[in-house]
Amino acid sequence: MAAAGFFEGRGFGTGLALVAAVFFALSNTIVRVAYDGGSDPISVSGTRFFLPFAILVAFALWRGNPLILPRREGFWALGLGVVTALYTVALLTALDRLPVGIAILVFYLFPILTIAISAIMGWAKLSARTAGAALVALAGLVFALGVRINDYDLGGIGLAAAAALGLAIVSAVSGRVIGKSDPVRATIYMAVGATVPLLGMVAAAGGFNWPATDAGWAGLVVTNILYAAAMIGYFVAISRVGPPMVATMSNLEPLVAITAAFLLFGQTLAPLQLAGAAVVVAALIVAARPPKSQTS
Repeated sequence: MAAAGFFEGRGFGTGLALVAAVFFALSNTIVRVAYDGGSDPISVSGTRFFLPFAILVAFALWRGNPLILPRREGFWALGLGVVTALYTVALLTALDRLPVGIAILVFYLFPILTIAISAIMGWAKLSARTAGAALVALAGLVFALGVRINDYDLGGIGLAAAAALGLAIVSAVSGRVIGKSDPVRATIYMAVGATVPLLGMVAAAGGFNWPATDAGWAGLVVTNILYAAAMIGYFVAISRVGPPMVATMSNLEPLVAITAAFLLFGQTLAPLQLAGAAVVVAALIVAARPPKSQTS
């Protein structure tokens, strides 16, 4: 009983959101290896959701759970899958056209957009601390990633911003869908809703452009494994602690991307970037603290 309570609690949901952020960051960093090996954003996007779908279906069948959602919730989950397909292509294309740090920084408008959407729609009660932590974390990201917007591809920046809006919509609305249903089944529906249009895009582009090197294949496999784990963890976390908190905790991703780029590709961190990273970590710590009503 105690273990079951832990997996349903706020602490577990917050920790899961942090793990998902780390895996998303590593996935988005390692995708560069697949590109360098000869693949492209459309092909990578087309493979992204097969593994989450297979894992979740196997898990549901193992537990003896039904796979079918009620009609209304299934409709919304499929629709969110389509939005997920669109923002996935936008983000992966931005990562191909921009330095990873710049693409991720622009993409990380999404926590602020998620909080704004949830507040405007009246779907979540937001504390001033959570909203403030999101703003402070984004300000820290500006320092951590060293933005020089005039030096970069404006089309890539636009795609990263569109991806941010897409994920914000999915994060906010999925809190309504997943919050009222089994997150496993809802995520299965979203994976299906994403895969169908992505395969259509692949077909329109002339088929999959597979990597031509062993390193490229390794990059493709690893990025998809990390993405599968991150996607599952992300939406389960939303069902536990809600979209605003998950979006705020996700600000960890750019810090992990900076560190991964340094370790894997030798990119160095300037003192100003380290200062920005410290600001983000501090904001995450503040956002992760439970409300006083849950600690008394």
